[in-house]
Amino acid sequence: MNPIDQARQHAFQQTLLSASRTMVLSEILKLVLDSFSASKTRFALTALGMVIGTASVILVVTIGLTGKRYILEEIQKVETNSIELEYAGGGATASERVLYSDFLTRDDEKAVLAQLPGVMYSSPVLGMHTRINFGGGVVKDTLVLGVSPQYQNIRNLLVPVGRFLDDEDDSAHIKCAVVTELFARERFGSADAAVGQNFEISGIPFAIIGVFKESVGDFGVSEIEDQTILIPFSVARYFTGTENVNQIYFSMRGMDEVPDAAKEIVRIVQARHRPGSVYQAQTLTELLAMADKITTILTVVLVLVAAVTLAVGGVGIMNIMLANVRARVREIGIRKALGATYREIKLQFLAEAVIISLVGGVVGTMVGLALPLSVRFFTDYAIPVSPWSVVIALTAATLVGVIFGTVPATRAAQLDPVEALKYE
Repeated sequence: MNPIDQARQHAFQQTLLSASRTMVLSEILKLVLDSFSASKTRFALTALGMVIGTASVILVVTIGLTGKRYILEEIQKVETNSIELEYAGGGATASERVLYSDFLTRDDEKAVLAQLPGVMYSSPVLGMHTRINFGGGVVKDTLVLGVSPQYQNIRNLLVPVGRFLDDEDDSAHIKCAVVTELFARERFGSADAAVGQNFEISGIPFAIIGVFKESVGDFGVSEIEDQTILIPFSVARYFTGTENVNQIYFSMRGMDEVPDAAKEIVRIVQARHRPGSVYQAQTLTELLAMADKITTILTVVLVLVAAVTLAVGGVGIMNIMLANVRARVREIGIRKALGATYREIKLQFLAEAVIISLVGGVVGTMVGLALPLSVRFFTDYAIPVSPWSVVIALTAATLVGVIFGTVPATRAAQLDPVEALKYE
């Protein structure tokens, strides 16, 4: 046979082989569909486990993402854009330390504002504790903070009654105060009753102009206590008799600017003081990153727990398929007697398992997406839905079908045709 005829013969054999494989695959799929049509109830009940498992994965991922977003949003309400600068010691010799310290001043704040663009708000904090008379012979040790009007924006403080300190209060040294809700209730009975009332700090009368509260829990990082009084910084200086500042707060335009800005603020302030003085800039970016990591780990753990449901569904598929093999032993023997190969028998039963699992996965995915999408449609709250949850659920459903369908498919393919034909 010449080379041309050999090439034609080879091409013809390849075409026949391809056609045979195509026919075998289509025939296998047809047999699978016929098997499902003959036992619809069994098919539906077997797929039900995968529906529940896949829907669980979708809902768990959705709940995890919702919780993660809520936690991060709550943390961001505290002061994730802010930087707290404080003096950490140093700058004086052992003999000088008794009389000298290199504390922060308002001039440091002005220097940072002049050299660092991107600072939206800034405020010094001058803190002291004093004993306040609550009436009836009750005297409590209370925290008094001297701050600037921009302190409200930095700390995201809410003023439900009255108003906050303004620039005129600070520049005119007005003896006014903004107090916490707890202070107002215990001292005057209610927040509304407190506004306009007077009380004394170290014998000096102050008028309450507003009642404030924090917009969100501070996770223990705030300098504000349950009973705190805020007064203008210019007035607080009279009580301490010094220009020294405990902390200076700076608020940046965006959270991504905070790490670099913190380093630059320390550099600017350090250059204005003695070489040995130490200043620390604290931010909440590490807390935010830690919260993001923790919530992600918790979501992964919950997904793994939900995956147990998929495994249970897979065991159900394997059990039903093993029973299916025993019920169809004679059919398998006839197919083998008519020329069906090991590969074809195995592929038929494996395809049944995969299709059952995948159909259950698709239905479960639709059920799992129905809840968050319904909330989005009927309410203003947009529950986050991750496309990856769908990919993970469908991939897991397919793998469950392959893994738990392999044993029944292999057992069916290994049946001896002679013994199978004798099976009753």
